[in-house]
Amino acid sequence: MEIPVFTLDAFTNLPFKGNPAAVCPLMHELDDDLYQKIAAEMNLSETAFITRINSSDTFTTGSRFRLRWFTPTTEVNLCGHATLATAAVLFQYEKNKNPKLVFETRSGDLAVTQRGNEYVLDFPLNPPTQEDPNEFRDIIKAAVGNHPVQDVSLNSVTKKLLIRLCDSCDRSVLANLKVDPLALLKSETSGRVKGLIVTLKGSPDCQPGYDFYSRFFGPWSGIPEDPVTGSAHTVLGAYWSQKLGKKKMLAYQCSSRGGKLEIEVRDDGRINIAGEVNTFLQGVIRL
Repeated sequence: MEIPVFTLDAFTNLPFKGNPAAVCPLMHELDDDLYQKIAAEMNLSETAFITRINSSDTFTTGSRFRLRWFTPTTEVNLCGHATLATAAVLFQYEKNKNPKLVFETRSGDLAVTQRGNEYVLDFPLNPPTQEDPNEFRDIIKAAVGNHPVQDVSLNSVTKKLLIRLCDSCDRSVLANLKVDPLALLKSETSGRVKGLIVTLKGSPDCQPGYDFYSRFFGPWSGIPEDPVTGSAHTVLGAYWSQKLGKKKMLAYQCSSRGGKLEIEVRDDGRINIAGEVNTFLQGVIRL
């Protein structure tokens, strides 16, 4: 059996930046065990598998597809960068003729459209609720050490915990954090947290004018640090929109690879997340 595979860097137009995802267009569903083995072999934060819903469709003519995402260790409910990469494969390489693609996923229907050189994700909005920092003191200590924390919030649906550093902190404080994934795992074993966001207010007066910065850690799902995380921005977008009083924002995830995301919080409880994609590799998996 031969399976086409693409590796693309999402939320960037440069190689070796953004967040790499593997994308496999499949003519038929595979066993879950095989999905997981392929994802482990690819060893990227996510590998996406696309299948047709209607047998009469092709990847060129169809507008609805089934989409699943796997980390090296588990299947996940929502992944932004691999969805962005999947849309890029269909639009660029399969020459899909539709203005909008819809993916049936664990998180419901997710749509992607083209906008110039960018792709726009239509994702659910996941606002967090403010929490008592004392309830999370161990994970806060493991994540940011003695740096001052201004706010702690949690989205109970995605189980993403948001730690906001004080505005007095410089972006370099966030960028230079040395976070031990094993320490994070030991600090939070209750099951309430499956992903950790550390964020900081941006500098919109400086070019290119980022409204907020972030980093994301997911060792509970086999991802020590995710370079640029679309799903985390469903939480970040809701949080910073409320704090800044803005619907449209520019965000930067300042991992070592780094990536830029354009955010628009909508009035219908959804969020648009836009970014560019750069193709790194195209090949075939032989099984």
